[in-house]
Amino acid sequence: MATPNYGYEKRQRELAKKKKKEEKLKAKAERRHTEGNEQPGGDEQGPADDAGAPAGDGGGDAD
Repeated sequence: MATPNYGYEKRQRELAKKKKKEEKLKAKAERRHTEGNEQPGGDEQGPADDAGAPAGDGGGDAD
Protein backbone atom coordinates (compact mmCIF):
# COMPACT_ATOMS: atom_id res chain seq x y z
CA MET A 1 0.00 0.00 0.00
CA ALA A 2 1.26 3.49 -0.85
CA THR A 3 1.91 6.01 1.89
CA PRO A 4 -0.17 9.19 1.93
CA ASN A 5 1.48 12.32 0.59
CA TYR A 6 0.64 14.72 3.37
CA GLY A 7 2.62 17.57 1.80
CA TYR A 8 0.48 17.39 -1.35
CA GLU A 9 -2.74 17.27 0.66
CA LYS A 10 -1.66 20.27 2.75
CA ARG A 11 -0.78 22.25 -0.36
CA GLN A 12 -4.19 21.49 -1.88
CA ARG A 13 -5.94 22.69 1.30
CA GLU A 14 -3.86 25.87 1.29
CA LEU A 15 -4.68 26.54 -2.37
CA ALA A 16 -8.40 25.96 -1.73
CA LYS A 17 -8.29 28.31 1.26
CA LYS A 18 -6.47 30.98 -0.77
CA LYS A 19 -8.95 30.66 -3.64
CA LYS A 20 -11.92 30.98 -1.27
CA LYS A 21 -10.39 34.06 0.38
CA GLU A 22 -9.78 35.73 -3.00
CA GLU A 23 -13.36 35.01 -4.09
CA LYS A 24 -14.65 36.48 -0.84
CA LEU A 25 -12.59 39.66 -1.26
CA LYS A 26 -13.71 39.97 -4.88
CA ALA A 27 -17.38 39.61 -3.89
CA LYS A 28 -16.92 42.15 -1.09
CA ALA A 29 -15.33 44.68 -3.46
CA GLU A 30 -18.11 44.09 -5.99
CA ARG A 31 -20.77 44.58 -3.31
CA ARG A 32 -19.13 47.80 -2.19
CA HIS A 33 -19.01 49.02 -5.79
CA THR A 34 -22.68 48.24 -6.47
CA GLU A 35 -23.88 49.74 -3.16
CA GLY A 36 -22.21 53.02 -4.04
CA ASN A 37 -24.14 53.18 -7.31
CA GLU A 38 -27.52 52.31 -5.81
CA GLN A 39 -27.54 55.01 -3.12
CA PRO A 40 -25.90 58.15 -4.50
CA GLY A 41 -27.89 60.46 -2.19
CA GLY A 42 -26.35 59.02 0.96
CA ASP A 43 -29.71 58.16 2.51
CA GLU A 44 -28.09 55.42 4.56
CA GLN A 45 -29.08 55.22 8.17
CA GLY A 46 -26.67 53.74 10.64
CA PRO A 47 -27.64 51.26 13.30
CA ALA A 48 -30.20 52.61 15.74
CA ASP A 49 -28.67 53.69 19.02
CA ASP A 50 -30.51 53.04 22.25
CA ALA A 51 -30.51 56.65 23.45
CA GLY A 52 -33.07 55.92 26.16
CA ALA A 53 -31.25 52.91 27.56
CA PRO A 54 -29.17 53.56 30.66
CA ALA A 55 -25.44 53.13 30.31
CA GLY A 56 -24.03 50.76 32.88
CA ASP A 57 -24.23 47.17 33.97
CA GLY A 58 -27.61 46.48 32.43
CA GLY A 59 -29.91 47.83 35.08
CA GLY A 60 -31.20 46.38 38.29
CA ASP A 61 -30.77 47.43 41.89
CA ALA A 62 -27.36 46.60 43.31
CA ASP A 63 -27.79 46.49 47.10
